[in-house]
Amino acid sequence: MSDPRMVRRLAFVALFQLDARGELTDDELVAAVANSEDPSIDANRIAKGVQSEAFELARAAYADRKRCDDVMKNVSPEWPAYRQAAVDRALLRLAHFEIYSGRASAALAIDSAVELAKEFSTEKSPGFINALLDAAGKRIAGKKSKKIASAASDASTDDASDATGEPASEEPS
Repeated sequence: MSDPRMVRRLAFVALFQLDARGELTDDELVAAVANSEDPSIDANRIAKGVQSEAFELARAAYADRKRCDDVMKNVSPEWPAYRQAAVDRALLRLAHFEIYSGRASAALAIDSAVELAKEFSTEKSPGFINALLDAAGKRIAGKKSKKIASAASDASTDDASDATGEPASEEPS
C-alpha cells in the first residue's frame, strides 16, 4: 500500500516540474524529480507504484490546470495564476484537482497543501493557500450539492410520470 503523503509530495514536485518545463516523458520527469531540492525524495528508494501513482496525479492536475486557474481567479481576482509563486500555484492546482475529482476530501487536500507550503514556500503562503482552497472547496461542494438535488428532483419527477411525461395515473385503466 502506498503512503498517500509521499504520493502527494512526489506529485507536487512533479507538477512543479511540469509547470516549469511543460510536458515531460516519464524518464525526464523521474530525472527532474530526482534532482529536486527535496531531501525526503530519494528516487532510488521510491517504489515504482508510488512513483506511477504520483506522476499520474501530477499529470492529471497539470491537464486540469485551466479549470483550477479559473476557479482561483474567481475566488481571488487580484491573484490570477501568473501572479502566484510557482510553488503556491502547483500546490493550489494539485489540491484543487484532488478536491474536484473526489480523490481526496477538501479537508485532507487543503491540510496537505498547507503543510507542503510551510515547508516549501514563503511565510505567508500557507494562509494564502488555505484561504483560496477553502473558498474553492466550498464552491465545489455547493455545485455537487446542487447536482445531487437536481438529480433527486429529476428522479422524483421521472417516478411520477409515464414515458410520455404525463403524470402516472394512480389506478390502472
